[in-house]
Amino acid sequence: MTSSVCHHCGEPVPAGTHFQATIRDRRATFCCAGCKAAAEWIEQLGLGDYYQLRSSPARKPEDDDLAGLHVWTDADLDRHVVRVVDPAQSEVCLLIEGMRCSACVWLIERSLGALAGVTKVQVNASASRARVVWDTQQTPLPTLLETIARAGYRALPLDARALDDARRHETRDALKRLAVAGFGSMQAMMYGVALYVGAFQDMDDSTRDLLRWIGFVVATPVVLYAAKPFFAGAWRNLCARRLGMDVPVALAVALIYAASLVEAFKGGAEVYFDSVSMFVFFLLLGRFLEMRARHRSGDLVDVLARMTPTVADRYREDGSLERVAATTLRAGDVVHVAEGGAIPADGVLLDETCRVDESLLTGESVAAAKHHGDMLVAGSVLQDGPVRVRVERVGADTALAGIVAMVTRAQTERPQLAVAGENAASRFVARVLALTVITAIGWSMVDPSRVLTATLAVLVVSCPCAFALAVPAAMTRALAVLAQRGVLVAHADAIETLALADHVVFDKTGTLTLPYFRQHIGDPEALALAVALARASSHPVAKAIAESLDAAESLPVAEQVKVHVGQGIEGTIAGKRLRLGRSSFALRGLAGEGGLADAVLLADDQGALAVFHPQERLRAGAAWCVSELQEQGLEVEIVSGDASRRVHAIASALGVSRWRAGQRPEDKLTRLQGLRAQGKRVIAVGDGINDAPVLAGADVSVAMGSGTQLAQASSDIVLTSTRLQALPEARRIAIRTLQILRQNHRWSLVYNLCVVPPAAFGLVPPWLAAIGMSTSSLFVVLNALRIGRDEKAQDALTREAHA
Repeated sequence: MTSSVCHHCGEPVPAGTHFQATIRDRRATFCCAGCKAAAEWIEQLGLGDYYQLRSSPARKPEDDDLAGLHVWTDADLDRHVVRVVDPAQSEVCLLIEGMRCSACVWLIERSLGALAGVTKVQVNASASRARVVWDTQQTPLPTLLETIARAGYRALPLDARALDDARRHETRDALKRLAVAGFGSMQAMMYGVALYVGAFQDMDDSTRDLLRWIGFVVATPVVLYAAKPFFAGAWRNLCARRLGMDVPVALAVALIYAASLVEAFKGGAEVYFDSVSMFVFFLLLGRFLEMRARHRSGDLVDVLARMTPTVADRYREDGSLERVAATTLRAGDVVHVAEGGAIPADGVLLDETCRVDESLLTGESVAAAKHHGDMLVAGSVLQDGPVRVRVERVGADTALAGIVAMVTRAQTERPQLAVAGENAASRFVARVLALTVITAIGWSMVDPSRVLTATLAVLVVSCPCAFALAVPAAMTRALAVLAQRGVLVAHADAIETLALADHVVFDKTGTLTLPYFRQHIGDPEALALAVALARASSHPVAKAIAESLDAAESLPVAEQVKVHVGQGIEGTIAGKRLRLGRSSFALRGLAGEGGLADAVLLADDQGALAVFHPQERLRAGAAWCVSELQEQGLEVEIVSGDASRRVHAIASALGVSRWRAGQRPEDKLTRLQGLRAQGKRVIAVGDGINDAPVLAGADVSVAMGSGTQLAQASSDIVLTSTRLQALPEARRIAIRTLQILRQNHRWSLVYNLCVVPPAAFGLVPPWLAAIGMSTSSLFVVLNALRIGRDEKAQDALTREAHA
């Protein structure tokens, strides 16, 4: 026997249509070849359970979903949305249209997970976004998009236009439902008031019945349209076999509406069409405000995604300018940036000097001075110009794209606090439902006429919306506030660990101190070779060497570069193999090492070519950072690979009594493991390749934004600026976040303890219960928005006192 509706999309099957297939050993009918193909493909993947798990029919596949996917085979377009994590892994963030329930998430995750090279799929149904980590050599981007399209969804690589469309659609939908509920509640309350007044003034039955049925007509669109998200959410929760906060809400709305309809037919004493309308309105108002708060918290990420300009002025070979799309830029192109313009891609400054505003990238409010050879990051705004910039990195490889990807990853992850909160909310819902049943049974024995009002009041007033919103509201706000201050959280669990840490381990060079060179010995050609080799490394010492000399633009290019962790760097320049680093590494046992233990040498196989005698100075804000962390109760320790004399001098200057010198990367990791074995919760702060192992093994790891890509990839938190002051500020915000979480949970508990008993005894009418529940949820959201406000003023005062 066949069905008259499509098995896949639920639309009516046109007469004379004969699209059928066997799904789960049953013959199914489809409205078109697209739905039939999608269902057969899902069945072939072994994902037929999707049709039992879903809460609503799937989106009907459209021809346009597949027609435009070939454009993503263009490498110029692909590299602007796909970010390379390592040689074998890339990531992309997608906006997915058509997701309706947890079954959609289930299907998308398993469909993409079945593809070759896909290692991680994270889908956020509420935000309609997905993050995919995969090997592009095994599966190209168009194949990912085609897989999603064949499942009945439309995927777009995340860009500014996709962000605008998603937010606009969510806001428009929420406003329409809120408007229907608001109009309905006002009209229903008007007729409800007339009924209440008429009860005391002997209103005739015909007028009373007319007002009741008008109230029914007004309340029906509110229940069937405005309250639809609550019913859909409850169905998703039940399909997933868990009790979410939508379950009691949907149950309350359905019971109030159904009971009122029955009473209207029977001509009973009470109807509650006004109460159900107000209940839905206040719920939607609370969710709308929560959505606006969520959008505000995500504004920074969206602003970052829009910062890169869409066009750029590129120099032709004859020196003239041509305006091109920023997506067509390639490494090696030279672009013209006018004063007040945004840098279109990561590149090297070719002019002498300029100032750029990097506030949205680094949190620094003061424009940064840049000199010839310095890197300019995409999205930063030129304060004085014009300048010429040689493009180095474009699209998803830029620093800006990395920041967006990192923050997006943190927002799509579910921290342990959120998981624990969801589990607690499920248990809370179970208790609410049990208490509702007990209340109904109790009143049925005492006064059956009051069963409905008391039961509904308990069900409504004890709704765990505030309890369930406590964690996501606070965590979303904290991530946004930290990002605004130049602190990027790669893993949301790091906020809790940062707040609970009691020990911090600092690297010295590049973290607490900045190296510089005043003395260098060697002929100009050798010094130029050293600068050319140093520019191939991002280590702080190499950067200091590269900045210590006024080198010409036409430096030789280092090839076959290899970094030796903790030792130095080697490469080939003009056919000659050179080494730059510690004397023992650079000389490789050759004569002349004596007396140069602290020096940095450039050498070839015949001996030293240039000698650099390093010096160092404290990084700005290092003393305040250490002092503030100590005042917060943390034990501060310095673990460095430098000589004891230098480490002791810096530790004394900072007032740090615990320090270790001459530590290799494996020694640092051993020390860290020893501290954790003692029960310490350790923050590790570093900058450089030799810090990557210790950063990866810490409870919470912090990398300087100027550090190497490897150090940042191993870190839970990245300071995008050179401000060490951001670390104690971030810890204070993390502590404040946990405090807000505890306040929200306590508020939810106290609120329910105060209002549930009166509701159970029939002292709270359903409409008042709806107002109380909505007010409770609103308090949680507004309380979460306090994160970062008090801390901002306190940080300013503290820094001024330490200035």
